[in-house]
Amino acid sequence: MPVVDTLARLVAEPSVSSEPMLGIAAIVAERCEAAGMRVERFPAPGEGKTNLVCSRGPAGTDGLVLSGHLDVVPVQGQPWTSDPFRLTARGDRLVGRGSADMKGFVAAVLEALPSLPRLERELVLVFTCDEEVGCLGSRALVERLAGRRLPRACLIGEPTGFRVQRMHPGHSAARIVCPGRAAHSSKPDLGDNAIRKAAKVIDALETLAEDWRRDIRFPELLERPFVVLNVATIEGGSAINIVPDRCVIEVGFRPLPGMMEEALVAQMRERIGALGTVELRPGAPAMFTPEGTALEVALRPYASAPGAGAVAFATDGGNLAQLGMAPLVFGPGSIDVAHKADEFVERGELERTVGVVGEIVARLCG
Repeated sequence: MPVVDTLARLVAEPSVSSEPMLGIAAIVAERCEAAGMRVERFPAPGEGKTNLVCSRGPAGTDGLVLSGHLDVVPVQGQPWTSDPFRLTARGDRLVGRGSADMKGFVAAVLEALPSLPRLERELVLVFTCDEEVGCLGSRALVERLAGRRLPRACLIGEPTGFRVQRMHPGHSAARIVCPGRAAHSSKPDLGDNAIRKAAKVIDALETLAEDWRRDIRFPELLERPFVVLNVATIEGGSAINIVPDRCVIEVGFRPLPGMMEEALVAQMRERIGALGTVELRPGAPAMFTPEGTALEVALRPYASAPGAGAVAFATDGGNLAQLGMAPLVFGPGSIDVAHKADEFVERGELERTVGVVGEIVARLCG
């Protein structure tokens, strides 16, 4: 099956993170089984959620892991000019939700499988759920695979325009609850306005973010070489004539490699003081892989730029590294079009990826 047709079939499965994704998992599992791979299904938290681990070659030998997530972000409210769940060709562009992030890579891997030679070392394919909502699928999978010997070389096929990337920040979240006391709005002095407290909390967070911006690390790799903080949502109050008794703020922040998210949350608590309580939510850890790994060397002939850099977004690589892997991020497409209307991958890049996957597998597993 041509890789474009494979991608079209994957895009047609609307595997939005908030919904069950057993349909796309079944398609991927069927293709892997047809290629002679051993397929294991690992259910993850949530209805209709599962991770797939597909392997071929001698188990426990140090070959290669290829990894991609099967979920996509929602399309509601976006100005798509075609059906987002129907792959549409516009010149060299293949438009559809997930075409770049990252069903294009998954399709290329599936298309490369039938042509692989006999493998002397193990090839493991890791396909995850719920990456788009905090890498929750890979977090659950790491717990299930703890103690299992897996290849050290790991390729995460996120869209990098074929640049090799060996590092990224994490993505953590905190939930801040500001308590208040309700009262009639005609006598606000009898209440305690939680939204006013939240405004002070936001000011404190902005000051903390300024301090974090002065703590520069990895400037040679990162465009923003500091912990990025984003005040993402705020919700409070119940009616115009009631002093709000509660306000909730959700904050995202991106720890750099070597930083502990608990320590950063402790700084939030110190700045906020008695204005609210801070709860750390599950997040994706940072990733940092040393230079010069065997996989990096193997990827160099296919890279669009010399060296190995960093991406600003989090991936499943942070979790998979806990299994002893040394992940690199490398794949077709651009992150700049991901999560947007009319997301696309170029046909030439998609077709090229099939060959790259086949050659990398032959080199590291042959």
